Amino acid sequence: MSTQAQATEIATTCLRHVAGGRYAQAARLFDATLAASLPAEALEQTWLRLCGQAGSFQAILRTRAREHEHGRTVTLTCRFEKGQIDIHVVVTEAGAIGGLATQLAATDSAYATPAYADPTVFAEREVIVGEGGAWPLPATLSLPCDSASGPGVVLVHGSGPLDRDETIGSNKPFRDLAWGLASRGIAVLRYEKRTKAYAGRLSPEQAASMTVQEEVVDDALAAVALLRRAPGLDPNRVFLLGHSLGATLAPRIAQQDPTIAGLVVMAGMTRPLEDTILDQVMYLATVDGPVSDRDAAEIETLKRRVARVKDPELSPAVPPEELPLNVPAAYWLALRGYRPAEVAHSLSLPMLVLQGGRDYQVSADADFPAWREALERKAGATLRLYPTLNHAFMAGEGPSTAMDYALAGHVSREVVDDIVRWIEASAKR
Repeated sequence: MSTQAQATEIATTCLRHVAGGRYAQAARLFDATLAASLPAEALEQTWLRLCGQAGSFQAILRTRAREHEHGRTVTLTCRFEKGQIDIHVVVTEAGAIGGLATQLAATDSAYATPAYADPTVFAEREVIVGEGGAWPLPATLSLPCDSASGPGVVLVHGSGPLDRDETIGSNKPFRDLAWGLASRGIAVLRYEKRTKAYAGRLSPEQAASMTVQEEVVDDALAAVALLRRAPGLDPNRVFLLGHSLGATLAPRIAQQDPTIAGLVVMAGMTRPLEDTILDQVMYLATVDGPVSDRDAAEIETLKRRVARVKDPELSPAVPPEELPLNVPAAYWLALRGYRPAEVAHSLSLPMLVLQGGRDYQVSADADFPAWREALERKAGATLRLYPTLNHAFMAGEGPSTAMDYALAGHVSREVVDDIVRWIEASAKR
């Protein structure tokens, strides 16, 4: 088996070949499976598309490697013109490259306090969501210093193994929200997502059977219960704020705890998750130019997997490899038939629905209208559309891409102001 140093050298050599335009030389380092799925021509298309979004490649900043049953994964953190990208290279035991993946890198820059936050008027302490249960989660409670039976909010993450700040690239939208709201007298609880806190520790059986109930709902309910017991809070004025997947599931969470004071839905999907994923992939394939042959092939494969999710014969026995993102069938089956906007309409509690106009992950044209149709004539419901904001509710210009998150920013002050005013008005009812 290759050593860690050897694996790092192989991964680095491959990247230098690609960055230098030597795609055939890079592809000669691939194992047979990767070489068949990513020949030199497709590798070139993939690299040029990455550079089209991230800008020109500039340098490898650092490397790290971890060992696993298939060999080692070497992560090369690279600086591009528009930000930092992590390139993950799987090096097999035989010393060949068996996989490649990219994601936006978390930067080491210090968090800058948004202008609307005043850390001197609130305090933070560490708590545990679900303490004593099977999945205790580290959490942070932000408490206003002068709180006297005030309202509180639980923050519920989007998709993926996210930390309590919902860190993405250079940005921490949940810390922005927590500090912004706590500066205005509203207590906030945010916590590590289960798939973050227990990454790598879930058994294959647990991973295969996990649904949104275990991934999101159970822990959100535990967080609400914990916040209700916090000192200085009115337990009858605990709200839930969900973002992305958390927003989509907010009505389901409220169904299971009807004493939640109200819901803030930030970029919530109303369409099936598999359709949203397909739209995201198609958007990213076209945003920087014509669709490449490789992108077209990947889209066709994804379409077949989406169709598999919709197949009435779908069962837990269907292999994850036949489904979008290799997510097990149990997950998709648990979402089948769930219509967030319809469930929201059936609830008798206040709701604030927020949507960014530049959001390509949840659509202002395809998702937000369903919320509007279901709720705009419903008492206690308020809807807001922000034309210049992206999925993280940060301002920008032009078509949004994943590289938006490489630029340090903050959740819009307008969004924080709207949430504060709405909670204050709802809490007085």
